[in-house]
Amino acid sequence: MSPPPLRASSPKRKQKEESISRNVAQRNESPVTSRTASRKKQGDWKRKRRDCRQRAARNPQMSQQQRDADPADTDPLKANYGDVHQHNPESKRSWTEIDELCVEAAGQSVLVRGRKIAFVILRDGTNTVQCTLSVDAEAGVTHMIRFATNLTKESPINVHGIVFIPEEPLKSTTKKVEIQVRKMYCVNRAVANLQFNFEDATHSEEDMQRAKENGEKFVCVNLETRLNNQPLDLRIPTNESIFRIQSEVVFRERGFVGIHTPKITPGLSEGGAAVFKFYYINNQLASLAQSPQIYKQMAAHGGFKRVFEVGPVFRAEKSNTHRHLCEYIGLHAEMKNVIVCDIIDELFVQLFKHLEEKCKDSIEVIKKQYPVEPLKYLDKTVKLRYDEGIHILKEAGFKFEYTDDLNTVAEKKLGQLVRDNNQISMDWLTLQQMRTPRLGLGPLKSVAGEEIISRSQRIHTQKLLCAQRKKSRIDADSLKGFIESFNYAPPPHGGFGAVLERIVMLYCGLDNIRKASMFPRDPHRIVP
Repeated sequence: MSPPPLRASSPKRKQKEESISRNVAQRNESPVTSRTASRKKQGDWKRKRRDCRQRAARNPQMSQQQRDADPADTDPLKANYGDVHQHNPESKRSWTEIDELCVEAAGQSVLVRGRKIAFVILRDGTNTVQCTLSVDAEAGVTHMIRFATNLTKESPINVHGIVFIPEEPLKSTTKKVEIQVRKMYCVNRAVANLQFNFEDATHSEEDMQRAKENGEKFVCVNLETRLNNQPLDLRIPTNESIFRIQSEVVFRERGFVGIHTPKITPGLSEGGAAVFKFYYINNQLASLAQSPQIYKQMAAHGGFKRVFEVGPVFRAEKSNTHRHLCEYIGLHAEMKNVIVCDIIDELFVQLFKHLEEKCKDSIEVIKKQYPVEPLKYLDKTVKLRYDEGIHILKEAGFKFEYTDDLNTVAEKKLGQLVRDNNQISMDWLTLQQMRTPRLGLGPLKSVAGEEIISRSQRIHTQKLLCAQRKKSRIDADSLKGFIESFNYAPPPHGGFGAVLERIVMLYCGLDNIRKASMFPRDPHRIVP
């Protein structure tokens, strides 16, 4: 049987078949059409953005610029800004400190580094400078502005630009010049949400009181929050100024030799009260030093005329007050053949004059936040015996229980009476000290009624020392080396001890000693 005859194609059907053949040939032999190419390019762009988001999810440290990267971006200045880490394009250039920027530098090209605190204000220590970026769409500067806007506060930034003098004086920065930005690189990005705003942590008591009276909402960062985030809090200019002053409180004059004494002491050398005790190697009982007292005395026994030490002191006291710490920096000195009271007087007068001259800028910064009263003192400090102090208190009608020492309330009241009568901030009060291993008249130097230093003339005969040790029931084994040093006939000597943080607290007008300690340790705080 023969196959059926083929049906003749209609003209319309034939035209359609030819069109299909032509399209197939074009796909096999010709490049893709512009429409197909556009779809493919759009698909590639979406895939790149998707891949970028996936990489960002795997790498939280990925920069915002990398997250927002646009493959179609053709910014001609993109090499002049961005995030840099190990490879810093400006690392070989000479740097200019923000503190060095001045009117005389106008027109100069500089490279500075600071932390962003606003758009675009950089801070380095207590110094701030404003940076400007001009809007120029053709030059691509708008992209740099977008980059600068997205930078988080407290991120360190390198800025390369030209110093110029603005037409109107600047009030928001310490520097009266600006930098016209040419290049800007972020060294490291801080988290977007800081533990507290710097503005909230720099309010003065006057600001808070004024806001309260006006019924305004006012955010106040409490001390505990600041101490819990101390590395961040230390960036506040007020705090940096406090520790700049602290670094200047050192006695290096009048022939003193610096020494370093052990902080691990045998047994319970101070009588066992308020010491951090532990077991040393071979199960030996030991404790952290409450003071360098016995060691600086032994240095005097060995022939040193005047020695001093600035170092940590440990007290296991559960004193939750505004002026006590469990670890603090002690300023201790020991001297032979002198009246200690007179030497201390000269040292502190010299110290305060040095601070007034050396730390003027730091003091002014602190005054903006804390009400610092100028310290009033005489070249010859007012001195009182203990009985004279008691008489002054009784004359003023102040009632207190008579003991060998004054309590804090009586001490403050006496200081106030003496200061008001003499128009000064500083006075001496002589106390009778009976604690081993020291004996004699021990003056207490005070500022604003707060103790900052105590001193005593030491026992220098072994017989009297042993009698006092037995009376105080102190273990002889823990003082063995110290007691034996008296076999070599030490000369008369005396010394003093002061708390560095307390001196700074009172000098700067602070209300809490923790503000004068970089990383304070108290009965409730052991971190950070």
